[in-house]
Order: sequence, then C-alpha cells, then structure tokens
Amino acid sequence: MSAVSRNLWARLWGALRSLSGDDRYERYLDHLRTHHPEVEPLTRARFYASELERRWDKDGPTRCC
Repeated sequence: MSAVSRNLWARLWGALRSLSGDDRYERYLDHLRTHHPEVEPLTRARFYASELERRWDKDGPTRCC
C-alpha cells in the first residue's frame, strides 16, 4: 500500500471515529491538557460512566432518539 493510500485510510478512519464519537475520550484528554493542565483526568471507564450519566439524567434521555 502506498503512503498516499495509507494517509487517505488514516484520515477516513479518523473521520469515522470522530463522527461516531469513538474518539471522545482522546478529545477530552486533549482539551484538559490544553485548557486545564492542573486537573487530573478521569480514567477511561469513569469518563464513559459520566458520559452515560450525562446523557441519561434522572428525567430520562436528553434527546428524542
């Protein structure tokens, strides 16, 4: 596979991960490093647990679908 093909696949894979939210933890870590370096990041497991809590608050889902 050529370097151009690998680069294209890497960019497509990155776009798919971003659209699906699969890279959310990495983006969270980048944000903390950039804007809040003094804050200790959550573990991956705690981050996803907090995301579930945020989406499914005490009143049920926060979106219609």
